[in-house]
Amino acid sequence: MKTVLIFLFVSICSFAYSIEQKLDHSLWNELLEKHVDTKGNVDYKGFLNDRDELKKYLDHLSQNPPSENESKNARLAYYINAYNAFTVELILENYPVKSIKDIRNPWGQNFITLGNETISLNDIEHNILRKMNEPRIHFAINCASVSCPKLYNKAFTANQLEAQLDKVTRAFINSPENVISGNELGLSKIFKWYEKDYLVNGIQSLAHFVSQYTDVKINPNAKVHFLDYNWDLNENE
Repeated sequence: MKTVLIFLFVSICSFAYSIEQKLDHSLWNELLEKHVDTKGNVDYKGFLNDRDELKKYLDHLSQNPPSENESKNARLAYYINAYNAFTVELILENYPVKSIKDIRNPWGQNFITLGNETISLNDIEHNILRKMNEPRIHFAINCASVSCPKLYNKAFTANQLEAQLDKVTRAFINSPENVISGNELGLSKIFKWYEKDYLVNGIQSLAHFVSQYTDVKINPNAKVHFLDYNWDLNENE
């Protein structure tokens, strides 16, 4: 019996280790640290010089899609990183460009191969990530624009995901993309576009959601309006 238990323990550990190795985001982490500053500004020219390395990471993602056996955090980290890395690739494919919106159908193009599927950025965001009941994904994925939540200069990983999502959410909510006071909230249009995603798990209003991530004491009945969105490329000049 003891031998059987030891065998099962080793098998479980080996299985967990194989998942960890399969979903390896270290190359993406190196590229981000090299070409994205702490403010989220992207050196696309630098990425162009390292495009072969980026393609290696994209190939790694394509060949190792997560299964349902993997943890929610592992799947979230994989698809957040995939969205961000393939967005960078889309910009590089069309570089130089002043805005992602200058690219034809940027979010609807089926240019992403993950496993046996060819999908779009929209598919990753709306058909996968948004269905995982984690509203903070909207502060982790980056649309290559000034008003987007900044591209985090580290890869998301399963074992650090909770802290990472908390960090990027707090950073965006307290950034100049939102103007927060006790009785009035000027919010990014991200909150308008995805409002229903935030009203889950007992959260009853945008003011309620935002209040979790700021030191400002917000009136539950605070007025809300939405700010203009800057679609200029988030490029490091």
